[in-house]
Amino acid sequence: MENTKGRILWIDSALRVPLASPYLKSELKLYVRFLEYHGYDVVVTDNGVEGIALLREKTFHAVLLNYELPTRNGDMLSRTRKEDAHIPVILLTKVGGQEIMEKASLHGVNDVLIMPTNPRQLVSSLAFLLEKQNMRETYTPQAYVKNFNKQYALEHSQTHTLLDELHDKDWQAWIDAYVHFVEWDIRLDSLSNVDELKTIHASEKREANSAFADYIQNTYSLWLDDENSPALSVDVFYKYVIPEIQMGKSVLFVVMDCMRLDHWLKIEPLLYRDFRITKHYHYSILPTTTRYARNAIFSGLFPRDLAERYPELYAEPDEGHTSINRYEKELLYLQLERHGIVLKPSPHYFKIFDARGEIQYLQWLTDANRISLAAVVVDFLDMLTHLRSEESLFQQLIPNEEAFRTLVQTWFQSSRLYKIINLAAERGTTIIITSDHGSVLCQNAAKISSHHELTSGLRAKEGKNISCAPEAGLLIDDPEAYRLPGDAAAKNYIIAKEDYFFVYERQFNVYKEMFEGSFQHGGISFEEMILPCVVLEPR
Repeated sequence: MENTKGRILWIDSALRVPLASPYLKSELKLYVRFLEYHGYDVVVTDNGVEGIALLREKTFHAVLLNYELPTRNGDMLSRTRKEDAHIPVILLTKVGGQEIMEKASLHGVNDVLIMPTNPRQLVSSLAFLLEKQNMRETYTPQAYVKNFNKQYALEHSQTHTLLDELHDKDWQAWIDAYVHFVEWDIRLDSLSNVDELKTIHASEKREANSAFADYIQNTYSLWLDDENSPALSVDVFYKYVIPEIQMGKSVLFVVMDCMRLDHWLKIEPLLYRDFRITKHYHYSILPTTTRYARNAIFSGLFPRDLAERYPELYAEPDEGHTSINRYEKELLYLQLERHGIVLKPSPHYFKIFDARGEIQYLQWLTDANRISLAAVVVDFLDMLTHLRSEESLFQQLIPNEEAFRTLVQTWFQSSRLYKIINLAAERGTTIIITSDHGSVLCQNAAKISSHHELTSGLRAKEGKNISCAPEAGLLIDDPEAYRLPGDAAAKNYIIAKEDYFFVYERQFNVYKEMFEGSFQHGGISFEEMILPCVVLEPR
């Protein structure tokens, strides 16, 4: 048994001598011999009672079941599934049809083959079912190394380094590079024995993130008045939402606070069946915090422009107001007005904090007669990120990025947000989903100092006379160049790079231990800055 690829149970009445012609029985024996030749141990029986008994007594890796097998005690397929709910089953049938497909779907059949078939087809089907995980474990590392060599190996005659190559890339190439890294993150998640490969991948990603931070430090301020710059937070609504509105479509605009690209790629497969999906990308503005980035999405303005043009709507954190995004509805209306867009019925804005909010919004959507534009902010991922930093239970639940991705997919699949999106699709509404910023797993504490009080963020701080090691953060002493609010008192900003987070020198070790390994946002990294904006058209 140790030398075989697996033990197969073949239950087929055609193997019974009185009911089958010698030719047919001989033909089936050829299939059995072919399977044995390819390394499978095959046990055959010509009746269901014996088949069920064998399933109880011995270990099998797959069942080949004749769909037309006569039985006195009910459907043989359902009896097989009742005995073993998870064993791979291949149905063998002389004719196809709707009934067979319905039964196969109901009982989780792995494949259906019309008999007679080429023996190689039978072997291929079994190999895919039984060996696909081993194949992934074997061939994915080979594919990774091949891909790595193709993308990054340099000719011996070249003298420039990987970082030099990355610095030469433009903003679209950086998006492509990050998408490439995330796709490999997700591929490697499904493998169990590739710890060394995952370590190599993580190291490559860290190196690229370091180069990306340098690129942003040298380039970001030049984007702000450049027609050839990438789409930024301020462009999202104008570039992706307004064109859909102008075509007369009903639009649901969903901003998922703190959703990273890898989170979206775990959600996306759940929507393939019901939507045509068009994916765009944009860069979050700096700092990559909710206060700045999400207000930029709804206002279409950089923070400095927002503060100057609508000072009454520019919210600074204060003791009386905990929400610094409390004017998003007003900012949305003003952006529509600036673009000369009048909608009937009026646009609707809502923010979902919890399950109660989901229920309320689902009910509103159900009752709404017609929708021109509905904008909804979903705070779940941002709240989960903060809870993970504060509560040990959530740290156990989300020990790493892979677990975070899996949890996001599980949450979305069971959430009312999923129901909201599907309900909107049923009504023919176009759904646009994006994020204001992502988050990064922080691993390195950096000392920061100032003689003045600074804001509380771990990845972005504001104040006066800020000092920090240059490799850890970008110091902005000219806020105007970054379209950020400044004042006569020489306000500065410092924004963390890569996976650094800021800690005051006093009690440095205490806070270093507290926040090391936490997910934070506000800084410069792939994860925080490069974000999806996805258009979903109902099929």
